[in-house]
Amino acid sequence: MDFAPSEEIQQFLGHVNKYIEKELCPLEEDFKHMSWTEIEATLKPLREANKARGWWLPQIETEHGGMGLSVTDHGLLCAELGRTPFGMYVMNAQAPDAGNIEILIQHGTEEQKARYLQPLLDGEIRSCFSMTEPEHAGSNPIHMSTRAERDGDHWVINGHKWFSSSADGAEFLIVMAVTDHSPDANPYTRASMIIVPADTPGFKIERNISVMGHVGDGYASHAEVYYDNVRVPITNTLGAEGGAFIIAQDRLGPGRIHHCMRWMGICERCFDIMCNHVAMRELAPGKTLATRQFVQGWIAESRAEINAARLMVLHAAWKIDTVGKEHAREEIGIIKFYCANVMGRVIDRALQSLGAAGMTDDFPIAAYYRHERAGRIYDGPDEVHKVSVARQILKRYAADVAPVG
Repeated sequence: MDFAPSEEIQQFLGHVNKYIEKELCPLEEDFKHMSWTEIEATLKPLREANKARGWWLPQIETEHGGMGLSVTDHGLLCAELGRTPFGMYVMNAQAPDAGNIEILIQHGTEEQKARYLQPLLDGEIRSCFSMTEPEHAGSNPIHMSTRAERDGDHWVINGHKWFSSSADGAEFLIVMAVTDHSPDANPYTRASMIIVPADTPGFKIERNISVMGHVGDGYASHAEVYYDNVRVPITNTLGAEGGAFIIAQDRLGPGRIHHCMRWMGICERCFDIMCNHVAMRELAPGKTLATRQFVQGWIAESRAEINAARLMVLHAAWKIDTVGKEHAREEIGIIKFYCANVMGRVIDRALQSLGAAGMTDDFPIAAYYRHERAGRIYDGPDEVHKVSVARQILKRYAADVAPVG
């Protein structure tokens, strides 16, 4: 296994690193006091410049206007882009649009691609993925109440979703809804994905949910939404009817590589802040925080955990590239819970090293602490991934892994 990038990719990553330091990180202080509309206006010329230079859609094939990076190379890029909250966005590689682009390419009709995919590829619009319901545990996605019923050549959708991220200002949503209502329907083939334009009558954003005290707006928000007799054509079905969970899996494998490597970028940013601070912060004349063994332990543990997590993600990416995501399920599951926990520990140590300053917004640590805790929940909670990985392992030992009760 050789995870070393080509000389061309190494040079590209070096340019991206300098770009982030020079162009993006200096904007963060001003962005603290801006709405998303204001932030978006500031980032628009940066996005246009990146698109013109070919730094655009790194995860997408060249025939669709992307850079055509392998999963491994894109993962390495995500580790650089993750060092700022706006890195992914300026290259049009941000969730949920990145995942929606991928499934529209794989499963969309020509009409859907013309109306929804191409504007996403061009960066002209945003989209939303609407799956989670407040009435049901997100750890069991097949337990779903949102329904779509046929009425002639239309679906009529009724349901309640939340954490429909970036719905505020999105041009359309991809909603998961039950379309097979027979009592003996296979729970894994009874739901479909349906495209809902945001201006469809009956669709309503109830609120942007306050997360750790921050409501957010526009792209940087998580909405609670209602579908009240929303009528859309049957032709808005994405992929095969009943194929929602198969399509969702297409979306999640490489997506978790992107998440995990972005988290490594966050870890590196927090690690740098911690090391710079303890090296300079005096406890007494000539005695810095860096002289304390507790702090030295945080530094050593963080470096070891970041290195280990990064190699685990690269191994999973390499396996996807070489044998496909179906044969990398175990590795994908492991990195999801392991990397999220590493990130949490590194952020916490960095905050602790800064003392009271770590709780303020003078540093990005507090924002990471608020928003990245969700990494252990979205795309499936840690516990689900641990159980799945353990079952895959135990099956090789012919163990009975059926849950009791």
